[in-house]
Amino acid sequence: MSAAPLAPIASADGLRTAPPADPLLDGLRARDPGAERAFYERHVDRTYRLCLRMTGREDLAQECTQDTFVRAFDRVDAFRGEAALSTWLHAIAVSVVLNALRRLRRDEKRHTDLDVVDIHHATRAPVEPDLRDRLQGAIAALPLGYRTVFLMHDVEGFTHEDIAASLGVAIGTSKAQLFHARRKLRVALAPYMAQEAR
Repeated sequence: MSAAPLAPIASADGLRTAPPADPLLDGLRARDPGAERAFYERHVDRTYRLCLRMTGREDLAQECTQDTFVRAFDRVDAFRGEAALSTWLHAIAVSVVLNALRRLRRDEKRHTDLDVVDIHHATRAPVEPDLRDRLQGAIAALPLGYRTVFLMHDVEGFTHEDIAASLGVAIGTSKAQLFHARRKLRVALAPYMAQEAR
């Protein structure tokens, strides 16, 4: 999954020594364009998928992905090595997405009064969505914390330790939020599953 965090290593005499040098991290800290490009290429796909699943919008996911790497390159000197570099990057991505979603909700709330619903065009009943649409809708309806942990753990494959480090929460909180997210999804999908069983 992700590389192990850089931690002091015990030598044969039991004394702690410095962690091994990471040429990529050294290159990032030196603002080497080649290291930045290698880091970007290594992590961009997974970062984009996380942003897309959290936002549900390609345009916003692309913007969040770009912002994530800009922030990471700007703040690489603050990386302390307490977690894997990829975990640190995904913590930045989660923060960027959460901020973008808050801004989006504020903007949508301001413009809600301007939107007019034309009920005359609703001439036929909506077609029953398939399971994929139901699942996406149920995931989108989860509270943000539940949705974030569910997507990171069950969809992207992060461990609870990585999620806890990324979100700044306890491992138990990550596990509890995943439990509640799965329970809410089961409840939301139960009517559809009952229909399919007939």
